[in-house]
Amino acid sequence: YRFVKKKRAENSAIPNERREFQQVIAPLISSGHQAIEPATDQVNTGLGHIRQMDATFDEKRFNDTAMDIFFKIQGGWMNRDLSPVSGLLTDEMKKIFQQDLDQLILDKQVNRLENIAVRKVEIAEVWQESGQDYITASIHANLLDYTTDDATGAVVSGSKTEPVKFEEYWTFTRPVGNNAWQLSGINQK
Repeated sequence: YRFVKKKRAENSAIPNERREFQQVIAPLISSGHQAIEPATDQVNTGLGHIRQMDATFDEKRFNDTAMDIFFKIQGGWMNRDLSPVSGLLTDEMKKIFQQDLDQLILDKQVNRLENIAVRKVEIAEVWQESGQDYITASIHANLLDYTTDDATGAVVSGSKTEPVKFEEYWTFTRPVGNNAWQLSGINQK
């Protein structure tokens, strides 16, 4: 969590081709005015497109899968070993996580994530692009997030006692159809 937040702050000045979670303005033909299309309509439309290519798609099952992937990736992060979860990450995400883990190892530190409690997972955005399905899930959770020195075990950042509450948006992708999901991006609210 801490390294994702740090990385996001470093990259915030870089323009993003696709602006996630921006409200879509849809023209109202009858009145000539513009209105914001409700997010639930966008999600339902996107889910309908996914179901056209995967009739077995189930929203609850996807949310459970997203939560499972969340916990597995947190475990790989804490163990500083992405090999058990490499199939759950796109190549870009593997590279980003591995760079952050390499920096921790170089600094002789361990980022500890404890008492992880996921409060809610819900689908926030759905779309298809270039033969890929994309679903962004909003994950509300809290945890103890702190970094320790390898040699002494001393806390160098964060807190062993004060939980961090956060909301992150994890974007998953897969080839269109009934295929396995991979994490392709993380954004914080």
